[in-house]
Amino acid sequence: MVEKSLQATPEGKKAARDALTDLGITQQQLSTRTGLSLSTISKFFNCKPVDRILFVQICETLKLDWRSISGLYNSEEIAETSEQENQQIEKIDAIVQSIRGSVRSFIHEQCSTMRVLDMTQPIELTGDRGIYTNVNILERLTKHRRLRIEQLLMGSTPEEFDRFGLSGITEKRVLGLEAVKRHSKLMVLGKPGAGKTTFLKYLAMACIESLEFGDRVPIFITLKRFAELDGQPDLRSYIRSIVNAGNNAEIAEQLFNQGKLLVLLDGLDEVREEDTRRTIGHIEQFSRQYPKNQFVMTCRIASKEYTFEKFTEVEVADFDDEQIAIFVLNWFRCKDPDHAEERSTTLIENLNNNEPIKELASNPLLLTLICLECEESLEFPKNRAELYDRGLRVLLTKWDASRRIDRDQVYKKLSLKRKEDLLSQIALTTFTNKDYFIKQRILEGYISDYIRNLPDVATDPEALQVDSEAVLKSIESQHGLLVERAKGIYSFSHLTFQEYFVAREIINRSTFEPLLENVGEKRWREIGLLTVNMLPNADDLVIAMKTNIDGLVNSEKEIQIFLTWVRHRAIEFCRDRFNEDMKEMLARAFYISRELAINLEIDHSFRFDLIFSHNFSETSEWKFDSFSETFRLDWNLYSSYTVAWLNMSLGAGYPPPLNFDDVLVDDIFDRDFYVSGSELEQRVMKFENELLELQNQLPSWQDEQFAEKWQLNRECWAEKLREIMRTYRNIGHDWQFTNEQKALLKQYYDANELLFDCLNSDCYVSRDVRQEIEETLLLPISEIEKRKRK
Repeated sequence: MVEKSLQATPEGKKAARDALTDLGITQQQLSTRTGLSLSTISKFFNCKPVDRILFVQICETLKLDWRSISGLYNSEEIAETSEQENQQIEKIDAIVQSIRGSVRSFIHEQCSTMRVLDMTQPIELTGDRGIYTNVNILERLTKHRRLRIEQLLMGSTPEEFDRFGLSGITEKRVLGLEAVKRHSKLMVLGKPGAGKTTFLKYLAMACIESLEFGDRVPIFITLKRFAELDGQPDLRSYIRSIVNAGNNAEIAEQLFNQGKLLVLLDGLDEVREEDTRRTIGHIEQFSRQYPKNQFVMTCRIASKEYTFEKFTEVEVADFDDEQIAIFVLNWFRCKDPDHAEERSTTLIENLNNNEPIKELASNPLLLTLICLECEESLEFPKNRAELYDRGLRVLLTKWDASRRIDRDQVYKKLSLKRKEDLLSQIALTTFTNKDYFIKQRILEGYISDYIRNLPDVATDPEALQVDSEAVLKSIESQHGLLVERAKGIYSFSHLTFQEYFVAREIINRSTFEPLLENVGEKRWREIGLLTVNMLPNADDLVIAMKTNIDGLVNSEKEIQIFLTWVRHRAIEFCRDRFNEDMKEMLARAFYISRELAINLEIDHSFRFDLIFSHNFSETSEWKFDSFSETFRLDWNLYSSYTVAWLNMSLGAGYPPPLNFDDVLVDDIFDRDFYVSGSELEQRVMKFENELLELQNQLPSWQDEQFAEKWQLNRECWAEKLREIMRTYRNIGHDWQFTNEQKALLKQYYDANELLFDCLNSDCYVSRDVRQEIEETLLLPISEIEKRKRK
């Protein structure tokens, strides 16, 4: 008969102490590693009887032979013990498989599907058409990082700050499954909609389908439901009822003692306040009494105001690009398996071309909303503000309501509108101050300033401070709209939401000054688009934007001369019979963008590209090839020079292309130059000859020394090309702008691009106002004033 307890011999005790020293840990740390109480560890090292299972567990952790430590070294005793143990193992395995069979239907019912938001039907979680996407885990909580705001900005200025940088310094990620395997007791924390419940459901399904943890019985428990059960059973009794072992306490105890459970506890933050203490007590008692079982518990990250001593805390990481792509593909496999690859590729491309929306896709719940909104057309709503509004409604109201969660009392005093008003005021104040990261005390001050004016709120400083702290924690835990990025430093969860709330506050205050004062700044671009789209009538705003934009360069004489040249060049361009229907405004956009690209020496991002013409071609169904030969030649000349400059700046070892045929050149002069036949012929021939001569100066790809030759001659070659452009096409001038003027011109062009995009969005602008702005976009002030006088 196998003894129920074992104790160390004096020799075993010495070996155990030596092993402890070799590992470099204390008895307290050994207690943490094993998940056993310190008193049990103390008994072991004092040669007192310890439960056999726990004794073996301690020895295995110390990498010792438990038989040697306990004195069971007699070969006959060992053989007899091994045989009995094998029989015991076989018996336990049979019990486990039997119980797994009995809970299988329960696990499938609870965990095999998911249904959130406005889904018309549940979708499969696992399998060939399963939606589940692997979860990544941060083993170090972001809120525990002791970083300064400068470190979170990662060396950039507020003007240059990347909208994807709000997560700050990236922590090391591990697969969620790996984290579960590493730690026997895991507390998984995360923002609302981060995928915590889905992760637990996946673990349950992987276990019951023997993909992982096939030797354990999965127990999935929604803690809110458990806490509100009639009779308030303890966790031990409740689990017994799940495994159908209520009438056989011995079987249940064997299961518990042998550590054969995978206990999945979902949503500690969802438990009512009055039930929290009791529920925590049950969890602590059961996990302490049966430490060999595997425990995984989830909770919203800001809701955790208690510590489970034996649980390791980790955080669910935001989705990265790869996870987003996998999720979208899985989504369409569920919805339209025959076209899943094609449809998912299209949606991902649209996401990559829309940074503010892609930013939201890092949250699984919001990514689900995006898939729901776009699964038919694969396109985003033209009015992005509507999509953001739906996303905020999900986080502010529908998510908790759909899960029947009743939150704390302090925050209840704020209606939905008041919550939005509070967040809008914070957003405008912080964004205007260029604060993407806000210290907690400052943020609580903003909250205090707002709630002090509400009815039934105590106004003495101490009470206001307490309430402000509670409101901040509620916003973080319930909606995830404000997030603690480092110790005592917060930000909006997504810059997209901060921008949306700024636009909302601008409209609420009925003043456009914050936007107009910053209309030329890149970081205000999205706010401008949102504000225009959220207004019932945007006439006043777009007129004011146009006035402010023109005012940026009104007093700059050199810039006005440049804009006059742009106007005349556009008129010549549109005089071409191929371009009769093309708006001069689009031609102005083309020439100003390419001239600035050369004079500002734009890097490989090609910031000044044919954005305006691209937008126009989309609306009019024009294609690049259908533009006139005038356009094609000028485009090729600009592109060849720009590529040459890029090669110089990047040190690339290849020459730019030159593709100008005789017909193209001849056709251009026939359109643009009104001279006699002999002069035309001579000019065309000279242009062709100079282009051909320049082309011949390019090193051949077959030349073994082509890179070296290109490096040696590229600067001279590029300058010759620019001289040809000036002489024969009146483009590529050296405008000699100062650095200040270059910066101003870039700001001016960006602001006009914003205004154009506003007019081509889903905003409501009267026809007359729209026409007036389009006709005077990018014109010199003298021409604008002349048109006003007519």
